[in-house]
Amino acid sequence: MRIEAAALEAGRRPQDVQLVAVTKTVPAKRIQEAITLGVDVIGESYIQEARDKFNTLYTEALTWHFIGHLQSNKAKYAVKMFDLIHSVDSLKLSQEIDKQARKINKVQKVLVQVNIAEEATKSGILKDETVQLITQISQLDHVAVKGLMTLPPYFNAPEKARKYFRALRELQHQIESLNIRGVSMAALSMGMTGDFEVAIQEGATMVRIGTAIFGERR
Repeated sequence: MRIEAAALEAGRRPQDVQLVAVTKTVPAKRIQEAITLGVDVIGESYIQEARDKFNTLYTEALTWHFIGHLQSNKAKYAVKMFDLIHSVDSLKLSQEIDKQARKINKVQKVLVQVNIAEEATKSGILKDETVQLITQISQLDHVAVKGLMTLPPYFNAPEKARKYFRALRELQHQIESLNIRGVSMAALSMGMTGDFEVAIQEGATMVRIGTAIFGERR
């Protein structure tokens, strides 16, 4: 398995890298086939699509991650379905998640999405504003920060993404050293089908992989 090989090559334990199977546009039947092969963490990008699959697969022993851009008005659905939200990037969204999680007596686990390359077309908090946002989120009783996520620029050569993965890991260490109350920096969600080996070398604890599992989207 490529994840295991990449981890061992980097001197890491394969079990410290979690596979998040990206199931956007993948029908529930094909997801069930993947489950029989060992997939147990599902990554969805759209609330309505996720709700349909959740209703079909709710009896399966799955962990559900939301990995797409989350609008504040969809937070109430997200906190009911997802164990982890990867894409928190504003105080407004964090406050809405807190409000909705409070209603169901849940502490919602989240990752803060960092726009590490400062791309205008991508969501995420800027690197220099991340500490402030995490400090603000730490004051919310029903939201728990568990780490960071990023989407680097797309490159045909995975090695070009390395500096962005490394920058997120360095930011992780910086925030860790601040010992912000209630904040964990255990998770680094970075790397997809085209570049996850490099991400693992740079410290990824979660890799979001769709194409390598399910093939090209139709």
